[in-house]
Amino acid sequence: MHTNLAAQLAALELGHLNVARPSTSPCTESIDPDAAEQTLAAVWSDLFALFPDTALEDDAEEIAWAFVNLFHRAAAKRLAQVDRATDEIRCLLASADGSEVHSGQLETEIERARAAEAAMLGLEALRETAALLYMRETGHSWRPAGSSRLNHGAGCTSAVVNGRDFLRARAESRRRAAMPEGTPVLFAGGRLSFETDEQAKTLATNVWETLDRVRDRVADLILVHGGDSKGIDRLAASWAERRKVPQLVLGLETRLGQRAGFKRNEQMLSLNPRCLVAFAGNGVLERLVIQAKERGVPVVDRRGPLGTNPKRAARAAQAA
Repeated sequence: MHTNLAAQLAALELGHLNVARPSTSPCTESIDPDAAEQTLAAVWSDLFALFPDTALEDDAEEIAWAFVNLFHRAAAKRLAQVDRATDEIRCLLASADGSEVHSGQLETEIERARAAEAAMLGLEALRETAALLYMRETGHSWRPAGSSRLNHGAGCTSAVVNGRDFLRARAESRRRAAMPEGTPVLFAGGRLSFETDEQAKTLATNVWETLDRVRDRVADLILVHGGDSKGIDRLAASWAERRKVPQLVLGLETRLGQRAGFKRNEQMLSLNPRCLVAFAGNGVLERLVIQAKERGVPVVDRRGPLGTNPKRAARAAQAA
């Protein structure tokens, strides 16, 4: 059946196709890191200077989070483009016939992949700079909502890997793609309240000093925690951010109800961790400590007052 030109063009439009225009090769140049850092710092300073003593003051942290998330989402889109281009390159290599047309298609796809990768790395660098500004502003690590924060340009040294992404990748035998190599160290603690600011500062100091000592013994440490933004996990995440330590966040699967915490314990211990760093918490945490000891996992016990060793605290109380 013959169709006219208008119908053919309509078919092309419905198929989301367009006529390619001649263009120059995709650019792979990256932005200057110093210029990017100075520009973002200036924008950040001017923007958040507007909020104090206004109706938006209480929304400043949410806006700051969204500011970082702009770069994170843009980088994720570029990563998807890299994945698609990589798949196309594999198909072209598999169907290579030695023709000039095929070689031209392959070169074009490789250029697109390189350009998308360069853009992804640039956007991730901007996100990391903005995340550092966020931490200085709010005092804690920036983490995307329900996804991973990988930094391909730095060997995942500042990665924050979502637990579901990691477990899914491991099940598909693609662990390296979702997680940097290293030694898992578990961190667990609950939500605590304090009578004074000094007590809160003492606990925070003990958390950081404990993790520093563990890192001295485990140089390739990967910090595994629950990602609770209102508990001690928040302090551990901030420590990891400052120390450029990769994080694996195993959040609760709320669909499991009361079993969610125990399921997370099983997931943590299935990683064959070097040790467990335990601060005070609820009964689920106590169960994690018991299971870790049963499996021969060393426990760095800091469940005493304000993050101290409970045995030392008991001896000190008896001596007094």
